Amino acid sequence: MEVMVTIIPIFTIIALGWIARVKGFLPDAFMGPANRLVYYWAIPAMIFRSIYQGSFRMHFNPRVLFISAGCIVAVFFLAFLSGIIARIDKKLMGSFIQSSFHGNLGYIGLAVSYYYLGKEGFVKAGILAGFIMILQNFLAVVVLRLYSDNTASKMNARSVFFGVMANPVIVAAMGGILVSLGQFDIPIVVDRSLNILSGMALPMALLLIGASLSFKMIHHRIFPVFFSSVFKLMLLPALALLFYTAFSESADNYLPGLILLASPTATIVYVMAQEMKNDTQLPVATISLSTLLSVLTFSFWIMVGTR
Repeated sequence: MEVMVTIIPIFTIIALGWIARVKGFLPDAFMGPANRLVYYWAIPAMIFRSIYQGSFRMHFNPRVLFISAGCIVAVFFLAFLSGIIARIDKKLMGSFIQSSFHGNLGYIGLAVSYYYLGKEGFVKAGILAGFIMILQNFLAVVVLRLYSDNTASKMNARSVFFGVMANPVIVAAMGGILVSLGQFDIPIVVDRSLNILSGMALPMALLLIGASLSFKMIHHRIFPVFFSSVFKLMLLPALALLFYTAFSESADNYLPGLILLASPTATIVYVMAQEMKNDTQLPVATISLSTLLSVLTFSFWIMVGTR
């Protein structure tokens, strides 16, 4: 019951975002600036503040990080092999593989972590997210470069890679870790300003996720869309849970990692595919389908993970 009380309100806000877009309350002219505001200011402020207020030594679990990272790499290669065996069109392969492991940590994963696990769990999730994002984006650049038809994407790959390392969520997480480790004092005026800015992060992020959903292209790419969603929503968290429990990690330690890995395909998958000259219809369809299905899979994995 507690799981549904958490998950249903989150996806209600996502649904309201979709309705608001359909009804014209969130026009294109608003979407871009609002997304930049949330992505570059609000969510980084929330992550930075939450981590520096906690204790990195107490909240960071290297074994959970290594297991999570290892499972992402494993699914990366499984998706690669599955695409070859299934003879997926080369033009779709980069986007198919990326959609299979690249999760929406910054918007949905951290929102579920915050509302279900509370502040302590959110700090653990925020620290993990910083490291996992680096790995996800590195693997995405590799596979998109591999399957790009455009020779100019070499330069794009370089710019995307350095752009990834400047990802505001990664920078905020690493900054919060440094402040926590150094035990620096943040002025109360700065802390309160960050607290006010943080308040808009998750509600606005969820509305924007809903507003960005589009289900028109799913039937055009039904096979790769379905299987990339299965890889992302079921195989990746299942593999992680298997190893978390095999290494006797407690639910308190591994649940932040499980929630992050169970997140649907990230919206940045579309942006990166477009930048590196890969198929963009598949990412749009997978993002939409996996986000819709994650209302069920999040509930399933949290219930299984807390038993």
